[in-house]
Amino acid sequence: MPRDGSSNRQRILDAAERLVLRRGFSGTALDEVIGAAGTSKGAFFHHFPSKRELARTLLDRHADHLVALLLRAHDRAASVDDPVERVDAFLGELERAAARPGSLAASALAEHELLGAAAVAPVQRAADASRAVVLGLLRAAAAARPAAQLDAEAWADHVFVTLEGAQLLARATGGTEHLREQLGVLRTAVAAVLASGPSAPGGVAEELSARRASGRAAP
Repeated sequence: MPRDGSSNRQRILDAAERLVLRRGFSGTALDEVIGAAGTSKGAFFHHFPSKRELARTLLDRHADHLVALLLRAHDRAASVDDPVERVDAFLGELERAAARPGSLAASALAEHELLGAAAVAPVQRAADASRAVVLGLLRAAAAARPAAQLDAEAWADHVFVTLEGAQLLARATGGTEHLREQLGVLRTAVAAVLASGPSAPGGVAEELSARRASGRAAP
């Protein structure tokens, strides 16, 4: 039967990602990846000439996944006319779609000396892309609610911090819902800031307290 090179490459990447998320890049041996993927050393090195190249490819895929997630949420929220409601719709889409198993970016940054700049570069690409997607939404919302004094740049970066940081929490605690929960908290916080101003009731603390009391994300 003809060999399906693309399928073999995908199996290697999937196996490597599972192992790296548990053990990190330095704690994952190539022989373990080859065994978990059910392939041979020859096939592995045909696709990935080194462990560093494997890491770079994994991180590129991780960045692509994140950017695609953000763009889908952006596109689905685009039909909402009000800029403030559009931000809430965007964050709501992220919250509903949140299902990533862990953060390769955190492992890459912790092991940058092993991986080198070429492998870590995709993390910066993901951060830059995340900022670009979110910033336009937040600037439009800030313009519509000037009394809120929203720092669009800082909050845009906070979306990326939440997406990646919640995975660190999940890895440390073994929890499975941290990403969705933290995106829900972020959504509430952004809504509270945009609602703030001289005539707005309540505040961030009140909104977050209500969310914690409900025990679930806002619909």
